[in-house]
Amino acid sequence: MEYEAVIGLEVHAQLLTGSKIFCNCSAAFGAEPNTHTCPVCTGMPGSLPVLNRKAVEFAIKLALATDSHVAPLSLFARKNYFYPDLPKGYQISQYELPLAVQGSVEIPSADGGKKRIGITRIHMEEDAGKLFHDEAKPFSYVDFNRTGVPLLEIVSEPDLRTPQEAADYLRVLRAILQYLEICDGNMEEGSFRCDANVSLRPVGSKTLGTRTEVKNMNSFRHVERALAYEIERQNEVLESGGAVVQETRLWDPQKGITEAMRGKEEAHDYRYFPDPDLVPLAIDAQWIEEIRKGLPELPLQRKERFIQAYQIPEYDAGVITASKALADYYEECVRLFPEPKQVANWIMGDLLRLLKEDEKEVEESPLSPQHLAGMLGLMKDGTISGKIAKTVFEEMYKTGKGAQEIVKEQGLVQITDEEALTKPIDEVLQNNPNEVAAYKGGKDKLFGFFVGQVMKATQGKANPQLVNQILKKKLS
Repeated sequence: MEYEAVIGLEVHAQLLTGSKIFCNCSAAFGAEPNTHTCPVCTGMPGSLPVLNRKAVEFAIKLALATDSHVAPLSLFARKNYFYPDLPKGYQISQYELPLAVQGSVEIPSADGGKKRIGITRIHMEEDAGKLFHDEAKPFSYVDFNRTGVPLLEIVSEPDLRTPQEAADYLRVLRAILQYLEICDGNMEEGSFRCDANVSLRPVGSKTLGTRTEVKNMNSFRHVERALAYEIERQNEVLESGGAVVQETRLWDPQKGITEAMRGKEEAHDYRYFPDPDLVPLAIDAQWIEEIRKGLPELPLQRKERFIQAYQIPEYDAGVITASKALADYYEECVRLFPEPKQVANWIMGDLLRLLKEDEKEVEESPLSPQHLAGMLGLMKDGTISGKIAKTVFEEMYKTGKGAQEIVKEQGLVQITDEEALTKPIDEVLQNNPNEVAAYKGGKDKLFGFFVGQVMKATQGKANPQLVNQILKKKLS
């Protein structure tokens, strides 16, 4: 029997507020353990939570950016479970009355078009602490700094069918959060993370199969690999006549497998009830409209603008605007060197390749927009050739130096003097008499061979156009 996968994602995004969601403690990442805590976020008796208005504003921004309906009244609830990193014994979240519902985003479809992915709900909650396990000792450490950091949970409809679609959805959602400047989207630090629910059903069936939840995925690549493995695992279980067990599984990136963690909880297991310390959250329409008017340019809007303003292909615009930082980098390069397509080619090719090899984001690039624009200027005025530019580019990336400095230090100035090129060209022709005879006999494709030999002899410094001109004269 042929099966299809049904995937839904639960994304948690930490908000870039200065303080936590219910207290004044700093929400900054990376402090010494247990230094950003107080009686409220550690759940001391008698302490009372006070809602962070900025966190609500950020939540409304995401709701509007995903065409979700913002509820005029939402309610905070206590989600009860016991774990060492949850000091109160419950998490303040939203359940029956979330902040926003019925949204959507668009992702690329397999046929080159667009596919709508529904968003069931967006609700606010507090983050839990973080456990650090000591493999050398039989105990773990707990850091409560993250406890109470404001989170948005974005729950998708089960509209995803492939690991690729799941990764695309995450990329689109992260880009929206970054454009709104409400979440940094750092998956390694845990400020943008997801749990995936996946099940299989016979192709053509409308009934959902038994789902498993997969956790511990901190990169788009891990999400794709984990889902691909889980789909294959469930397929083998069903094909062998077995039944998929509803459970939570962990992704092990080293082994490349998912492993059972615990039985999957249902909503009633958490014994939700309204938090008696927090009043219902009422949001008036005027505030929503004020926030709507202040929304920035979003990824899809920026993509359309790039296509129109810079006359670059849709594919290029999509790649560049997928990251706000990359789009900002591109626009600064174009401002300094106004040839949009050429800038796009270098960014999409050489820059992204090097960043991927080093597992860096564009914000960490040692090669600034000023560096790239400077190098392209040297190419345009004939100081360096395209081949030399490749060398200069990689050297700029390695050292952080500017193009002019590198060209000067390494003597990479392009040879544009006809007399200086005549000698190496004559030597190439003298050293290859058979090829010269063959060319004159009608094998025109050998012309590229001669150009290549001259470029090799001049270490790539010869001006290609001038080489072509001189060779044509001498071979005619």
